[in-house]
Amino acid sequence: MKHNWEIKKLGEVLNLEYGKPLPDEKRKPDGLYPVYGANGEKDRTDYYFHDKKSIIVGRKGSAGEINLTEARFWPLDVTYFVTFNEKEYNLQFLYHLLSKQNLPKLAKGVKPGINRNEVYSIEITIPPLSEQKRIVAILDEVFAGIKKAKENAERNLANAKEVFESYLNGVFANPGEDWEIKTLGDIGKPSMCKRILKHQTSISGEIPFYKIGTFGKTPDAFISKEIYNEYRTKYSFPKKGDILISASGTIGRRVRYDGEPAFFQDSNIVWIDNDEKQVLNDYLYVFYEFCNWKPSKGATISRLYNSDLTSIKIVYPKSIEEQKNILKKINELSTETKRLEGIYRKKIEALEEMKKAVLEKAFRGEM
Repeated sequence: MKHNWEIKKLGEVLNLEYGKPLPDEKRKPDGLYPVYGANGEKDRTDYYFHDKKSIIVGRKGSAGEINLTEARFWPLDVTYFVTFNEKEYNLQFLYHLLSKQNLPKLAKGVKPGINRNEVYSIEITIPPLSEQKRIVAILDEVFAGIKKAKENAERNLANAKEVFESYLNGVFANPGEDWEIKTLGDIGKPSMCKRILKHQTSISGEIPFYKIGTFGKTPDAFISKEIYNEYRTKYSFPKKGDILISASGTIGRRVRYDGEPAFFQDSNIVWIDNDEKQVLNDYLYVFYEFCNWKPSKGATISRLYNSDLTSIKIVYPKSIEEQKNILKKINELSTETKRLEGIYRKKIEALEEMKKAVLEKAFRGEM
């Protein structure tokens, strides 16, 4: 630490003032001033509670989130806003200082909140005002460069995804001359597993039972091997390679059945019983990603009924070999896209780490 830096508690440097509730009738989308919640601007209003630019610290909800405000604003009661002696401290410097403290780790309780006394007790090192301003100027320049580099990486990441999605969209939007247009009902019969009753399940056991909430994830229910063996032989059951889809909630989530012992919740998880004479399951898997499911809407939840599923139109090459060629191109493009995504994600992560490293260096007095 440099000789002119001081060791202080945050409570000696700043105050965290309580925000104040704002009635709904005083809020409007085109209001003059921003209304800040715990994680940023939530609304607008023609009233303001504080008339100097400040820092919002989330008190409840997104506890510990840090945001800079406009010059006049209204801080809601789920926030603190910062006041300080402007003759000794720089607002931007305090913003970076607070951002570095990882305040969300202080959140406690069932509805996590932050006690300002705990914030006040944090020990920090702080330079004179002139040095604060010099550090802020350097950080602004460095962070602007990091922001631009991050935006470029994010743009490249989006472009890589767009190229892949554009190709897939083109496959189904521009069918060739020797292509069929049919319905999924022409391909195979909608199928589902036999209903499993609650008393037939347990929290541990031999055969995983996937409900709509655990579909494609980790199961939290199981059935006995006896029930599994009986139901899979007596009633409809997917073949290895069949594409299972969610028929309620988030419609159209896909899982390729791998043939391992498992059971699936009836009516919520369904599949087309496809013999692959017309359409390969791998082709169906890709088609489902871009399918317009048009589910029926109930009182509380969307649902894909058999009639919805069977009426969906699918376009595909008559030739199985052509389907295989399309899938080969898709796999090659997917592999390249994932490779590029990995590169750009690593760049973005590296830029975030660089930002943290610069902050660390700044607050050690090494800028």
